[in-house]
Amino acid sequence: THPAVTDVYYPGLPEHPGYALNQQQASGSGAMISFRVCSAQLAQQLLGRLQLIYFAESLGGVESLLTYPIEQTHQATPPELRARVGVDDRLLRLSVGIEDADDLIADLEQALRDE
Repeated sequence: THPAVTDVYYPGLPEHPGYALNQQQASGSGAMISFRVCSAQLAQQLLGRLQLIYFAESLGGVESLLTYPIEQTHQATPPELRARVGVDDRLLRLSVGIEDADDLIADLEQALRDE
């Protein structure tokens, strides 16, 4: 619900296009949440402001990580394909770890502050 977040992609949300399928096939919704912020500048600033969540890409760890797909996982992907699949300079992906949920929320809130 943060005003700087324009979109949230998570199969555990009823408005997600894969929600019904996820409900049929899984016992949970996973720990990966993608979201888009209002500007590329904010996305980049957010990465530098994180205090608890790591800006890194990895699989299998227990710590929370935030990735910036356009510069990390999808950097070598042709721009037209990135556009078709929705990877742009406002998209971030959060892999939620085992930290306390309130601590993660507080870190994201302080990183999203308007300055």
